[in-house]
Amino acid sequence: MTRMKFVAAALITVALAVPMATAVAADAHGGGAPAWSPADGGNSGKIAVKDNSGDTESVKAEYFRTASPDDKRTLWNHSGRGTTAYSGDGSRIYKFKACDENRGTPGDCSGWVIP
Repeated sequence: MTRMKFVAAALITVALAVPMATAVAADAHGGGAPAWSPADGGNSGKIAVKDNSGDTESVKAEYFRTASPDDKRTLWNHSGRGTTAYSGDGSRIYKFKACDENRGTPGDCSGWVIP
């Protein structure tokens, strides 16, 4: 009976630890700007934004990290159509959105996404 309790406790521990250690991929689309996290090989501390728009405007991803939950950060991609920008590594990204900038009018932004 003791051995069964030990095995059951071990299985519960593994079941609880695996979801917390695994990053769940999420993506957002704002106009011609897809953004995703985790990025760059599944790193939950990185985000990426790609410019798929047909205009000359930049795209961006706005995001928050767990180590500084009140600081909204912005990853800009000014490099043009077909390019992808990656953030630096840091604490886990817990919320983000993608935006396609429009000159003179508000940008096309997705809603907030939680990876």
